[in-house]
Amino acid sequence: MRGDEDLDKLIENLPRFIRENINCHPTKENLIEIIIDLGRRPEARFTTGPEYLSQKIISWQDIDYVTKRISNFSKDNRAGIERTLHRISCIRNRQFLINGLTCRVGRSIFGTISSIRDLLESQQSILLLGKPGVGKTTIIREIARVLSDEMEKRVIIIDTSNEIAGDSDIPHSGIGRARRMQVATTDLQHQIMIEAVENHMPEVIIIDEIGTELEALAARTIAEKGVQLVGTTHGNCLENLIKNPPLSDLIGGIQYVTLSDDEAKRRGTQKSILERKAYPAFQIAIEINSQNCWTIYEDIKGSIDLLLRGNFAITQTRKLFVNQKTNIKYKKFQTDTFSLVNDLKTKNFILRNNWLAKSRTNQIQLQNLKSKKLFIYVYCLSSNLIYEIFSRLKFQFVLTNELQKTSIIIGPKVHLNQNLKLKKLANQKKIPIYSINKQSVSQILNLTKLLKAI
Repeated sequence: MRGDEDLDKLIENLPRFIRENINCHPTKENLIEIIIDLGRRPEARFTTGPEYLSQKIISWQDIDYVTKRISNFSKDNRAGIERTLHRISCIRNRQFLINGLTCRVGRSIFGTISSIRDLLESQQSILLLGKPGVGKTTIIREIARVLSDEMEKRVIIIDTSNEIAGDSDIPHSGIGRARRMQVATTDLQHQIMIEAVENHMPEVIIIDEIGTELEALAARTIAEKGVQLVGTTHGNCLENLIKNPPLSDLIGGIQYVTLSDDEAKRRGTQKSILERKAYPAFQIAIEINSQNCWTIYEDIKGSIDLLLRGNFAITQTRKLFVNQKTNIKYKKFQTDTFSLVNDLKTKNFILRNNWLAKSRTNQIQLQNLKSKKLFIYVYCLSSNLIYEIFSRLKFQFVLTNELQKTSIIIGPKVHLNQNLKLKKLANQKKIPIYSINKQSVSQILNLTKLLKAI
């Protein structure tokens, strides 16, 4: 990872006694925000904890010094610094005079989403959940850059408080080629969301802090038009959305249903139960537990159904380490419907789920792979994901980019079907192709079990 902070542009707008103490601080690069409150000592909050910056008490003159050097505060009491990602929020007294400032350091960090790149390539809508300050905005800024620059999608960002692309008419370079639509007031965010779809033909829309029923409804409308959504909302976990009526529409909505006596007896529940009303606006949910530890729900619809029935287990947890390796812990659902299928011994299962080519030639090729080290060519999938799964299952394998050495090719069915040249070359070299319908850990695990069963 590497960060582009523009930290000096924030520090130069602070009073001299604060500026000098920050510049001399040994962990300046770990600064999160600076708190300036009237009648109190200035405080800096680092990733390691808070510290006072000076013994001097903040005066009215100190607050005026800062406010005169930044842009005007909007109706939501937020301001910014031109061509940066920093955010300054103010606290007002009863006379609407500013008596406190929170100066949040904005960072554009590259590499933060390497552990979920496979989810982005799935082209499904993704909802990020997390507490305030956990880094949701930084993550979706990097998602915007990856989708627009590396995946060449038409991306539009709905930037309500100018947090994602900075406080300027020219967006910050951290969002790559993505376009940004600014929102005058938070009340208009849902209107701008719909306008973006109707006027600018995006493939992806990115929304930060979905917080009202109208915004949730707009998100559903966008999803129904076939546009991929990436959004964030406050909440520790998926269960919080069920208990939050304005936002429950993001996950399909919740309603009470009265069952018949026979159905209630069959399910072993009461007659009045909670059920999901409709399809969710998002297909994937990510809980951001900490900066480098995320919980993934690859099927929100199934997760919500199980959660409402009281029979729910975590799907997977991904941890990103400093060396850019991702540690994935996978735990299956506790119900038969959503658990991993274990009966991989029959050829009927193989043909029914389209894991293998149906031709006799491919079956002969697969038999030749038995008891050999696999040279795997990964196409349009996360190499880190494949590496972690195959390593944990103690396969003898090597990830290769050379088709001459390749034993098998693994990739999403949609992308493999589009690459006719690769399929033709694989047929010439007699290399079996494993196509999967969805880029999920569960399907790749089924694939590895299939290899063991051969």
